Amino acid sequence: MIRIAGRRQIKVLVVVVTTLALSATALACSADDNGPGAAAQRFLNAFADNDPERAGQATDRPDPAAAAVTATWDGLRATDMSADTGQVKITGDTATVSADYTWELPGEDSWEYSATLQMSRNDTGWVVRWVPTAIHPQLGGTQTMSLRTLTPDRAPVRESDGTNVLVPGTVLNIQFDAAVAAQSGAVASTAGALAEALQRFEPDMSAQVIAEQATGHSGTYSVIILSERDYDLVRDRLAGLPGVSAVEQSDLVAPDPDFAPALLAQVKKEVSKDLDGKAGWQVVAVNPNGADAGVLAQTPPDPAPAVEISLSRQVQEAAQRAVNTRNDFQVAMVVIQPSTGRILAVAQNKLADKDGQIATIGLYPPGSTFKMVTSVAAMETGLATPSTMVGCPGEITIGERSVPNYNGFALGVVPMQTAFARSCNTTFAKLASQMGPSDLTRAAASMGIGPEYSVVGLPLDSGSVPIAPELVQRTEDGFGQGKVLTSPFGLAMVAATVAHGSTPVPQLILGRETTIAGPHPAADVDAINGIRPMMREVIASGTALRMADLGVVYGKTGEAEVDGGSHAWFAGYRGDLAFATLVVLGGSSDNAVAVTHQMLAALPE
Repeated sequence: MIRIAGRRQIKVLVVVVTTLALSATALACSADDNGPGAAAQRFLNAFADNDPERAGQATDRPDPAAAAVTATWDGLRATDMSADTGQVKITGDTATVSADYTWELPGEDSWEYSATLQMSRNDTGWVVRWVPTAIHPQLGGTQTMSLRTLTPDRAPVRESDGTNVLVPGTVLNIQFDAAVAAQSGAVASTAGALAEALQRFEPDMSAQVIAEQATGHSGTYSVIILSERDYDLVRDRLAGLPGVSAVEQSDLVAPDPDFAPALLAQVKKEVSKDLDGKAGWQVVAVNPNGADAGVLAQTPPDPAPAVEISLSRQVQEAAQRAVNTRNDFQVAMVVIQPSTGRILAVAQNKLADKDGQIATIGLYPPGSTFKMVTSVAAMETGLATPSTMVGCPGEITIGERSVPNYNGFALGVVPMQTAFARSCNTTFAKLASQMGPSDLTRAAASMGIGPEYSVVGLPLDSGSVPIAPELVQRTEDGFGQGKVLTSPFGLAMVAATVAHGSTPVPQLILGRETTIAGPHPAADVDAINGIRPMMREVIASGTALRMADLGVVYGKTGEAEVDGGSHAWFAGYRGDLAFATLVVLGGSSDNAVAVTHQMLAALPE
């Protein structure tokens, strides 16, 4: 009995001891599981804090580990980093710990990846066993990581027919260092040689201004920016001038320098920042000799889409050739697409260029072309319709103003349509005198003259038609003299309104909103419908017979008397092209008709 009981007691003791031993082993394993993970996190925290010394102390090779941490932060140019441990695997005195890295790179880009830390246990506890793969799994023994920016190609600027009008290229910045020239006493002579060579590009270039600006400037003074083509024309003359250098710069350049250069200069200012796109990035492994060993990660660049402008190469070139046929007067032309408001052409000859962008902001009395507005106002107010019989005497006196027709011609009593086609000043002076003070102002605003248009990339002035409470002013305004002023752009808007049935919103850079300030009432549809046959008769039997061979053209001629002569005008439309042509001091309106004829003849009907 006693022996049996003893055996049972022994068995119970064995079970208890075994259980305690297993519990102790379990506790030890639990402590070991946390050891490598905690040690790995200490390294990662120091790495994330960009503390190379502390990070190195968490490894078995402090110096190379610290150097790698410094090289990584420097190579990536990172703004922040976070890293967390993941799965822990223990095999005796070694372990592996997964680590998840998140780098914040310049430009608000992020880079995430995972690596594995090799761990070992020594007398003081767990440490990171240093190898470069602790930073990235693809890093070799002595490699470091470096961030590269991937710059997208700049987008071009394209006209509406599909060709590029501005593309990425190179220009030459002509610079002058007066201090260098002064060493040989050649500041004045060099400035003179520069001015003489560059006056072909800027006629007002002054040797005195160059010398004064350069001597008052610390370092080099930028004299002018030239295209590569222009630089080639003066390269030999600039070579050897003391203190003069040509520095290449990236810029938008025009493949065709003769295509609307003044307008494209304005467009370039507006869209340059929209053509860069979003840069990409690339992280590469770099060998000690600086050679790239492989790509670790990359995000490709995102190029910007091409910017499109409304100009049509076909129409712009036809308009430019047409205005260039006259070199004895300033000539300007604007062409608008009535259905969209897109500005298809802005052209002027070199004489006009001397006074700036007269095609869009030059203001002139419109002469008889303003009879388009007067006719609409007459129909809106119920004074007349195209078939209303009106007087067309050779001369008429209204108040203190005597108004003659050209060369005193008279038609008697005729339909308003006939008076319009033959351009009777007396008829429209009489009609205007019977209107209210603001009737012409309102009609003009509804057709595009008067509102302030803000079109991105293009300075515009549509003109003005002041309210006229005085009888004489209202009379003179009625046939486009008086105080009425407009630009070729403003008159092209009138023609576009007639063609479209409502006033289009002009635009140049597609996608950029045009804003309109000032009163701009809706056009009277019945009046617009009424004036179309009147404008057609101008071509069929009136003052613009020259245009009869160019299909179905609608228009109105005008000659505006000013001190020193008269301006020649022609405005109208054909299909979806509305136009206005001005010949400054060009005399007879037939001169403006002839220029317009050449433009339309170069285009398909």
